[in-house]
Amino acid sequence: MTQPSVKSQKVEDGLKQTFGIDRRKAIEADCCIPPPIGCGKPAVNFRDELSRKEFTISGFCQSCQDRIFG
Repeated sequence: MTQPSVKSQKVEDGLKQTFGIDRRKAIEADCCIPPPIGCGKPAVNFRDELSRKEFTISGFCQSCQDRIFG
């Protein structure tokens, strides 16, 4: 179980209200955030520690990070 990065409750609530997803639950389940933003697939393999850290912040697996951030 991965620990999500700490964000204020106001930010967490805003993300959930805007996108309809619970970033924390997805990260704790080691899954990418669900569609239409992410893919919802398991997030277990990362290219490097920076990519793994990004997962704890955004909830994006390596494939979605590559797609979104280039």
